[in-house]
Parts: sequence; C-alpha cells; structure tokens
Amino acid sequence: MSGTLSVSIVTSLPPVPVRTDDAHKGECGRVLIVAGSRGMSGAACLAAKAALRGGAGLVTAAVPMGIVPIVAIYEPSYLTLPLPEDRHGRMSAGALIPLNKVLQSQTAFAIGPGLGQSAGILDLITELYTSSPVPLVVDADGLNTLAKRPYLLTRSAGDAPRILTPHLGEFARLTGLDVAAIAKDRQHYSVEFARKHGVILLLKGKGTIITDGRRVAINATGNRGLATGGTGDVLTGLIASLLGQGISPFDAAQLGAHIHGVAGDLAAKEFSEFGLIASDLLHYIGRAWCEFQT
Repeated sequence: MSGTLSVSIVTSLPPVPVRTDDAHKGECGRVLIVAGSRGMSGAACLAAKAALRGGAGLVTAAVPMGIVPIVAIYEPSYLTLPLPEDRHGRMSAGALIPLNKVLQSQTAFAIGPGLGQSAGILDLITELYTSSPVPLVVDADGLNTLAKRPYLLTRSAGDAPRILTPHLGEFARLTGLDVAAIAKDRQHYSVEFARKHGVILLLKGKGTIITDGRRVAINATGNRGLATGGTGDVLTGLIASLLGQGISPFDAAQLGAHIHGVAGDLAAKEFSEFGLIASDLLHYIGRAWCEFQT
C-alpha cells in the first residue's frame, strides 16, 4: 500500500527562523496557546513555556479564569488571558469573543491541550478552526472535536494553515480506521489524510511522520522516555512557536519534532528514559537549539 501515493521524501532539516541582530520581541512571533481546564492547568503551562523556549517573542496562555493564578505563577515570562468558564472549570462558548479579539494581533496559535470536552468547547473549536485566518496547531481535545465533526476537516486552497498532531489513537478517531490497520502502514494513511484534507499532519510515535500530502519527513530523534503525559503539550507549543516565527507549516512541524526529540534525548541522558517527565524537556529545548549554532 505504501507505493500507491507518490510523495517526495525530505531528509534534510529546514533552516531555523531568521532573527536579526536588532530584532525586538514583537518581530519574533506572537503566539497564543488556548489550553487548560480545572485539573488540567499543567497542559497549558507546558505548552506555553515550550512556545517561549521555541523562540517566540511573545506568548499568551489563554485559559479559563479559574486557573489563571496557577498558570501565571508557573512561568512569569508569558502573558495570561482569562476566559469565561462553565461550572466545571472548562472554557465556555463565551470565550470566542475575547479570543477573536486577541487573535487579531497573533502570528500563530495552538488549541487543544487540557481543554476537556463539552458542548461549549465543541462550538468554540469549530468556530476557531473554520474561521480564524491565523495559522493553527491542533492537538488533544481540539482533535477530539474534529473527530466528532469530521465535516470540519477539509481545507481549501488559500485557507489559513492547519497542523494536526495526533497520536495513533487520535488518528484512528479522525479517520474511522482501526489502530492496528494504521500501524501497518502509517505513512500511507498519513499522506492520504493530509492530501485529502489540505492539512499538515504530524503522526506521533516512533519515527514521527510529518506530511503535507506531497512531502514526507520521518523524525529520527527522541526515545521511549517521551511516552509520558505532557510531552505532546510541549510539542504543540514548540510547533506553534516556530509557526509563529514565520517558517512554513511543514517546516515548523518537522523542525519542532526534531528539536522536541533532541530535548528528550538530552534529558534521558541525565534522568534516564524511565525517569524523564514532560517538564524536563523545557530545560533541554534551549540546549537542543545549540546544534544549530554556527
């Protein structure tokens, strides 16, 4: 089945974002992270700090108002945007108005980590996915919304870029296919999905696949220690950061996966694969960037 779709195999890494000597923070990417709910504040913290470590000049964590103190104290370097919430501490549909207002000044955003699921969140993600002109990374509960409303998936030429970052289980829900079937030919199904829907797909796992339906890159970094809660949130923030700094969606996904994996490899050398936790990656993203220094 692998040979039925013709693609170009990408083996070289893309160039890193350009930053001039006299750059200021407003020129280095403005990234919004829409994440978190009561009991899931950590997802927002990890994604927002990863966006900073990815090089974005300004990062805002948009979270339900009830968890703003938790998110704000985790890292003083990002901004916070308190959003209306329901009685369960999840964003309500009323969050759309302030989000649309702040998105006017953003260069990229991410949505999904730790949001939870509700009718309000379904409507919120539906509107942002279909209507926002800002490049977007979708993960976790953002993907769950797309799985429930698959008619949202298809993008037209000229629409703002969408990067989807599922693991196998989430991808199975998006496609309606069996996990075991996908696992037998991950590249074929990834390419087919990206081509059909006009998105960038990053299918997580050993040998993460990145494709836009025409090109495929296989990530070679990372280790089994990344199989722990929160590492996907870090990846989401990192890719959104790169996207916000102006590199192409495919390149942002490929470079983000590479740096994320290198950070995991560096962390595992100190903490072991079994002892590695997601927040360790935040300390090593900066060191991962050192391989690009000239």
